[in-house]
Amino acid sequence: MTALFRSLLSPEYRTLRYRAGWAAFAGIVIIGSIPGARADIGQVASGYVLHATAYAGITFLLLTGSTGTLPARAVKAVATVAAMGAFDEGVQSFLPYRHGTVADWMIDVTAALACAAACCVLLRRTA
Repeated sequence: MTALFRSLLSPEYRTLRYRAGWAAFAGIVIIGSIPGARADIGQVASGYVLHATAYAGITFLLLTGSTGTLPARAVKAVATVAAMGAFDEGVQSFLPYRHGTVADWMIDVTAALACAAACCVLLRRTA
């Protein structure tokens, strides 16, 4: 593991990573609530790619930013992302220019599971 990667995952930045995960989620909900913003972003990447990338990134930040054993952190991160995704889709269902879907939430959870599994393998290997 490179020195840069090791320093980014150091306990010194744990709280920063955890807060960054929540800030990213807040940004997703806020930007997603702006009329036309989702359509503009959709020209760069599909909704599936956006959901998978965003929620996998949040999973990584929450998992590496929380405390406890690696499996417990993985479970907490996936459960938190599942709740975040459900909240995001719920908010969208109240906006007349958006709609929340179960498929999008399933992508969020699948991305979280994949990221958590990869983190468990990689972080266990480097411990």
